[in-house]
Amino acid sequence: MNEDFEKTAEQAAAFQKIWVDSASKMMQAAFTAGPNSAPPEVLKQIRSGIFQALAESWEEFMRSPQFLEGMKQWMEGAINFRKLTNDFMSKVRNEMQAPSRDDVDSLMLNIRHIEKRLLDRLDELSTQVNQLNQQVHAKTGSARSDQRRSSRTSATQNRKRVARTQKAG
Repeated sequence: MNEDFEKTAEQAAAFQKIWVDSASKMMQAAFTAGPNSAPPEVLKQIRSGIFQALAESWEEFMRSPQFLEGMKQWMEGAINFRKLTNDFMSKVRNEMQAPSRDDVDSLMLNIRHIEKRLLDRLDELSTQVNQLNQQVHAKTGSARSDQRRSSRTSATQNRKRVARTQKAG
């Protein structure tokens, strides 16, 4: 317990040192302008000095071992929390006799495989039907196909005539 307190106190002191250093750098940057400078130029120098000091202090802060250790602990805590919630939800589903996520995922995968196999088989059957139709048309000759084409054409022309007379009337 005492070690944890000392470790926390050391981390707080390190963070405090970083912030004090950044504040002192900002103050130094604010007052480096010469008295002969024009006021807008002084303000630009102050602003750039402050931004540079902030950038350096944040760089130092984010690369500090204390910050990196804190981020590592936070990430480990988040991962552990995620695992605990997943385990808890699995137990709840199990107690309710509901399907688990893994069950649903495997069921969806199986359905996708069945769907793919059915579509592949339908493609094969379609190809076979087309081939059989071509063979039948080749055997019966072109006379019947010409007759069908002409009857289709005349039916289409009749529909167009009826549509024109309906528009006119």
